[in-house]
Amino acid sequence: MKSLLSIFLLIAVMSLADEQVELFGYYEPQMMGADVKDQWYHTFSNKLRIDLQSTIADNIHFAANFDYITYHGRTTWNILDFTSDEITNQVPEEVRGFYIIPFADRHFLDNAYAKIAFKHADVILGKQQISMGTGYVWNPTDIFNIKDVLDPTYEQPGHNALRLDVPMGRFRISTLYSPEDTWEHSTKLIQFKGGLAHFDCSLVFIDKIWRFHDYRFFDLKSLSFLEVPERRRLYGADCVGELLGLGVWAEYAFNEMQISDDFYELVVGADYTFDFQTYVMFEYYRNTAAKSDYREYQLNDWMRYFTTEQKAVTHDQLYALVQHPVTDYILLGVSTIYAISDNSVALVPTFYFSFAQNMDIFAYMNVNYGKNGTAFSKTQGNGLLVRGRVYF
Repeated sequence: MKSLLSIFLLIAVMSLADEQVELFGYYEPQMMGADVKDQWYHTFSNKLRIDLQSTIADNIHFAANFDYITYHGRTTWNILDFTSDEITNQVPEEVRGFYIIPFADRHFLDNAYAKIAFKHADVILGKQQISMGTGYVWNPTDIFNIKDVLDPTYEQPGHNALRLDVPMGRFRISTLYSPEDTWEHSTKLIQFKGGLAHFDCSLVFIDKIWRFHDYRFFDLKSLSFLEVPERRRLYGADCVGELLGLGVWAEYAFNEMQISDDFYELVVGADYTFDFQTYVMFEYYRNTAAKSDYREYQLNDWMRYFTTEQKAVTHDQLYALVQHPVTDYILLGVSTIYAISDNSVALVPTFYFSFAQNMDIFAYMNVNYGKNGTAFSKTQGNGLLVRGRVYF
């Protein structure tokens, strides 16, 4: 609590001492609930986000974001409650309590970086947003973030990195270094991006240590699952543009693995807005690291998916979205995630209401239709999320 008060005091002093410091942010209450094995549980959270930015000189810009989040209600969710009996039975009874996702109060510096614009290059240093790829739900070239398929547009966390952007007319070369304990363990990235006709395309190479876990083995001494890191080299490309009146995009990444089998990910998507303002979009995703037969899904597949160590548990998926503005303030929609490989579906109706200049509400339900053990099986239960925001 002392560190939290110190940060708020620092922010207040900075904003009062320098009129060039802009202070803004939002308060976000949220309720997340799920029907788990015929029992309804819910978690409530309160999030306060403080943003500040300042142009220190003509060529130097500073920005930072601080988040403070409290959780209430059910604050521990056991992942085994969402898996089939075949998966649960693989786990000894005495260690099933370790397969939980905890929601603990936290406060943290989400972003804090300085951008320095030189004559021929821009340098960004610090904890910053790193967004890769053109996909809406899935991004094969993004090794920093994994989106929630039910809520893919929610903000992503910052990452520590040193970034260099060198513009060359319609083209740009970017390099990025995200430090770990040694040079060999640190993430290195180089991207070449430019415009071709009606398309913006890029090529990217990333070298990273992929730190995932083997959830079959729990170390009682360290109170953690066995970490199995390995080197991952990604060779990717993406494109976005317009074709025959449609917005179209594609993204591909081949992953060369040090120990595991090499795999690739592919995204292809398109969208269109009709004259009567209805918006439609679809996106196809393939991940060859995932299984194509749901009877082959293993404990590690589910755990790495739920803990966001990998993007998918199933080989092929299709996402579709339809949205329509009912009024100037209300937007209704419905999205569908279809797991082609195991023939399961999640239906997600959405609701957005902007009822004041600086206030809005977003909500969705998810209803699963699928056999036991599939990606969106009925046994996983159905869910609800309601989120409000008050901007200041």
